Amino acid sequence: MSVGTSSVTAMAKTRVEFRCGECGWAATKWVGRCGECQAWGTVEQVGARSRGITAGPVSTAARPIVEIQVDAASTRPTGVDELDRVLGGGLIPGGVALLAGEPGVGKSTLLLDVAARAARAGIPTLYVTAEESVAQVRLRADRISAVNADLWLAAETDLAAVLGQIDEVKPGLLIVDSVQTISCADVEGTAGGITQVREVAQTISRVAKERGIATVLVGHVTKDGSVAGPRLLEHLVDVVLSFEGERHSTLRLVRATKNRYGPTDEVGCFELTEAGISGLVDPSGLFVARHTEPVSGTCVTVALEGRRPLVAEVQALVTSTTQNNPRRTHSGLDSSRTAMVIAVLTRRARLPLMSAEVYAATVGGVQLREPAADLAIALALASGCLDRALPPNLVAIGEIGLAGEVRTVSGIERRLNEAHRLGFSHALVPTFSGRAPEGMNVLQVADVHGALRTLLQIAPQPSR
Repeated sequence: MSVGTSSVTAMAKTRVEFRCGECGWAATKWVGRCGECQAWGTVEQVGARSRGITAGPVSTAARPIVEIQVDAASTRPTGVDELDRVLGGGLIPGGVALLAGEPGVGKSTLLLDVAARAARAGIPTLYVTAEESVAQVRLRADRISAVNADLWLAAETDLAAVLGQIDEVKPGLLIVDSVQTISCADVEGTAGGITQVREVAQTISRVAKERGIATVLVGHVTKDGSVAGPRLLEHLVDVVLSFEGERHSTLRLVRATKNRYGPTDEVGCFELTEAGISGLVDPSGLFVARHTEPVSGTCVTVALEGRRPLVAEVQALVTSTTQNNPRRTHSGLDSSRTAMVIAVLTRRARLPLMSAEVYAATVGGVQLREPAADLAIALALASGCLDRALPPNLVAIGEIGLAGEVRTVSGIERRLNEAHRLGFSHALVPTFSGRAPEGMNVLQVADVHGALRTLLQIAPQPSR
């Protein structure tokens, strides 16, 4: 009788829990679809948990915060200035970073360059590749001049083998390419699954922090650009970097979406070539076309990528058509904001855009998503519609509202200073209280019709 009572008591203290690998939503029974994020097939059993947990031995005794030394957590530059800008100074021993991006964007090339620079600095570096052979990695290293005796290569897909390589090499820098292709034999599921990715990331992160190894994990992305695998993966690491770039453009951007040691509003610019990948200290020249004579349908603006101002050019082509549904084609621009600007120009400035075909694009593959590019888009469209070129050396900055007003945006002074540095002498901006660069003619406008009347000498605004 006593045995049965103790069994019932033990069962009462233990419960089985099911948890979503994407968002962490918990349930007492298995369901096919998460009740929080609505993802299918992500709810898994996480095992039996005891309701009553007693105190146990501690791994490290607690100390007053004033006695903690911060030297071990200081940043170590990677040697790639643009990457260090995003990381906040460099990699930290024991810190784990996740670099995610689409296939072929240049993740492996960038990290192989980082690994070679660390090896040249005398830091033993282990590069674990789970997607290529060591011979393939060596070919890439020869092409980008990233060969060094302190750079160790290993092709492993098993987590235990990766840990064995770490014990053998004892690296100061560890790169794992990629976390979704490594599996643990003691855990159920296939490589890349929720359970496997969680186990691999947790184990590598624990080893890195115990031994003070600066670690970079390469991650895949889904169709919508988010990191593939469970959302828990982003919580396990210290830094999450997003590697972006168009397949047909040499420009690559690195952004930090999470950074425990530095800012998340910085962006690093790179150029991917046959000889490897190199940082772009001044990338603005890539986004502005060179015209020998003024051309209608073009306008230059200054965008902010994080805290970095980038001068970019917007081009627009407006043609007549006999079709009932005129074509609207956009490249590098937000289609919804461009459509809104077309509607505002049609209604507030009486430009015949709704019955014309409109093609709008940026130069160099840069993506202009912020509202500060609205005024430049409007001026480019109006210039193309009227076939009148804008004044040379002009930049336009400002957000356009549905009433046609030009609204202020953040960082106007920083944008104007960058444009002035690159030789632009005229600027069209909304009303602001800051100081304009000395020698730059800055014209403040209140609405889009006033801007068009000033620059393109269009007819007076019709009565409403």
